[in-house]
Order: sequence, then structure tokens, then C-alpha cells
Amino acid sequence: MSAPAQSLLCVGMAAPALVPDWGAFTPLPCATLDEAAQHLQARRHDCVLVALPSAQHAEALAAWPALSQAVLESAVVVALAAGEPDPSMAARLMPLGVADLLSSAEAADAAVLSRRLALAVQRKALEQLAQKSQLTDLSTGLPNQTRLLDHMTHLFALREREPAPMALLALRVGGLARIESMLGLESANVLRRKAAVRLRSALRASDVVASIGRDAFGVLLAWIDSADDGQRVAAKLAQALHRPFSITGREVGITVSIGFSLYPEHGRDAETLLRRAVGQANLGAAEGQGGFATIGERGAAPAANDDEG
Repeated sequence: MSAPAQSLLCVGMAAPALVPDWGAFTPLPCATLDEAAQHLQARRHDCVLVALPSAQHAEALAAWPALSQAVLESAVVVALAAGEPDPSMAARLMPLGVADLLSSAEAADAAVLSRRLALAVQRKALEQLAQKSQLTDLSTGLPNQTRLLDHMTHLFALREREPAPMALLALRVGGLARIESMLGLESANVLRRKAAVRLRSALRASDVVASIGRDAFGVLLAWIDSADDGQRVAAKLAQALHRPFSITGREVGITVSIGFSLYPEHGRDAETLLRRAVGQANLGAAEGQGGFATIGERGAAPAANDDEG
């Protein structure tokens, strides 16, 4: 019995010629990154193959709001339409979770492309398997996405006979990449930890805050009376994150976009609700102040109300 075909989302290109030696792929071409984000919101794909005109377009992919969602669920492979990847392109995209970079010659060779896609999917499956045994995001101390999904599934099972409304929020944070480039990775991680503390302090003990990506948080509101309660909490959390943070004596700001899904109105399984909320956050407009709010000297007084550890 043959293995089921892998779902391949092709961005900015037609369905590529592939050979079956490394397994079957079912390609779904789409023209733009915005269109790809909508497909990612609708369903999971095993692999996302993104065509870039040249290495100089790597920054546009790095700034794609849905990239963090794509690398969580899929093996993301980048293929150049002309030329070969350079070290700066690898340094920009690989830390963001991109699985492989292909030259134009490699992408044009059906056998090579098929092998690289299949191996990227296999590596992603092993990575996801390893993540299931590690249920905490080490940089924030928060539950990770796997643990959040498990918790949601458990709650849904308990409420199957009498479903009670719950809300899931996805908060996508912008500005971390700029802070990391200017102040370093540890400063960006400190900012993530401080953002996590603010979120946790603004919620009830019964609510759950989780890290669902390098630049995203998930918040499960386990008990709500109506959808308005979820919207009210979302506004409260956004306001908390809009205040400047003090990092190494400097005030920095971030932007926030929030997606929203309701149980059972928008779905009865955890993956569907999370995909909807994350997709909305990726497509929504970011609010707040990204990067540096004001730049002070090292050792300056912390930002007002910034008392996180």
C-alpha cells in the first residue's frame, strides 16, 4: 500500500515537475504570499515551496506575517528563480525556520527537487515528534503549542455533552527581529519573557498563555459568557503590550495583531481553532509601536510601569 500524497503549497510558481521516487506530492499553486496565508489559515500543508526571484528578495519573505505559522506546521523550502543562495540569505532565513534553500538549477531538476522536498518533510516530522516530548518553551517558560493543543483537546472532551463557550486568541508580535538585530538574541528573548509576564498578569488563573512561535502567543480563555468577553480581553492584552518595555536600559516598543476564534462556534477541535486564530492574526493590521519607542543610554531609568522580571 503506497503512502498518501504529501500536500505541497507552491507560492509564486506553477506546480513543479516531480518524480515519484521520493514519494507523491499533491501541489497547490498560488500566486502571492498573501494568497498563501489564506491557504495556511484554511488547512495544514506538509510542505510550502516558495519561489523567490533572487536572493535579494529574502527580506520580503522574512517580513511575511504568516511565515511563523508556516514553519510551525510545514517544511518551508525556498527556491530561487535565478542564481544561488548566498550566506546572507541563509543567515536571514534559516533562523526563522526555513528548512532548505535551493538554487535555480536545483529547483529545475525534478529528481533533485523531489529529494530535497521529501527530506525537508521528513526532518520536519522528526522535529515535531521531538517537540511533543518537550512541552515548555525554554525562552519564556510558557507552555508550547503542543501543550496548548493538548490542554484544549482535554477541555473539549470534558465539555462534549454540554459545550460551553471558550475563546482562543493568537497574538502576533512585531518588532522582535529589529530588536534582535540591534541588541542581540538574548535581548529579544528578554522582551519575549517580559511580554509573557504582562499577558499572564492580565488574565485569570483559569486562562492559559502559551508560546506558539518565535513571535506569537496563544491565549485560551477557558470560561467566557459571550464573544464580547473575548473581544474585551483581546483589547486589554493589546493595551498591556503597547506600553514600552525596558531592555538593557532602553525603551523599546512592539506591535501586536490579534486573531480570534470561538469554541464551539468556529470549530470543535484544537487545530482548527488555532489555525483560524493564527491566520487572522497574520492577516490583521498590527497596532502599536514596533522597534524602538525611544532610545536612551544604557543604565537609563526603566520605562514606566515596566516591572517585569
